[in-house]
Amino acid sequence: MPVETLLRVSDVLRRFALKVGKFGSFFIMPLVFFTMWDVVIRKLGGGQIWLIENLGYFGSWFESTKLQEWEWHWHTVLFTLVLGYCYVNNRHVRVDLIRENLPFRAQAWIEFLGCSFFMIPFCAIVGYFAFEYAYLAWVVNEISASLVGLSYRWAIKAVLVAGLLVAGLAGISVWLQSLAVLIGPKELRYELMTLEWPEEQERKRKLRADQKAERAAKDRAAKDRAAKKGTG
Repeated sequence: MPVETLLRVSDVLRRFALKVGKFGSFFIMPLVFFTMWDVVIRKLGGGQIWLIENLGYFGSWFESTKLQEWEWHWHTVLFTLVLGYCYVNNRHVRVDLIRENLPFRAQAWIEFLGCSFFMIPFCAIVGYFAFEYAYLAWVVNEISASLVGLSYRWAIKAVLVAGLLVAGLAGISVWLQSLAVLIGPKELRYELMTLEWPEEQERKRKLRADQKAERAAKDRAAKDRAAKKGTG
């Protein structure tokens, strides 16, 4: 498959993950709202019970159990839908103690093999079991274990499947781009997701070295001023 085709498919998957992630990020607003609403209602004390008992259908909006379930529902939606977004933007948690000191192509190989044997298989396996998890909830019409909780538990479980699917597509996007880096012309340049071109790495290393030297010079100057004051 030509490198241009790999990059084109990778970019399509990347843009899809970005759109889903941006959509998912808006769920921070209902999460914050329901959390604050729950906190305010709890401070009403006996007033909360009065509202529940006297507002009929709308009284359920003042029940702490239902509000707490809404909170973790929105948190689940927010977290799962931005998984792919974080990966293609290299904003996921990465404890990188070895890779950053390796040559560029070694880094590309690690990214390629990591997607091949960990990222993509993990999303596929967990996504499969998540689908069974959601399907069973839909078949039995699962509801909250609490009598005053939420119904349609399958809906939030289905969001887990969607999030893992998008994360898997994001992994394929990075996998294709890593493959393009390994088999493509060395002089070809394009926007990378989880890697940095050698010249960009060198620029950042030089910038860090300059900043370190500048801080050291400021420290020496401060020590010299302190020493002069002490002798004066």
